[in-house]
Amino acid sequence: MKELDVVKLVKDFNGLPAGTEGTIVLEYDGTAYEVEFVDSEGETIDVLTTPADMIALVDHP
Repeated sequence: MKELDVVKLVKDFNGLPAGTEGTIVLEYDGTAYEVEFVDSEGETIDVLTTPADMIALVDHP
């Protein structure tokens, strides 16, 4: 996964339910990513440092 990829949570994380989608805004070292999570209308919910094993790729930009 890389910056600007669309991802989704595979498990509940930091108060967000599994399936919540977001965009990778920064890759740290392949083990964690800064992800901007959004609601169904595209509004930002939160920006979180997210372990790689908590997310799955949805789409490339």
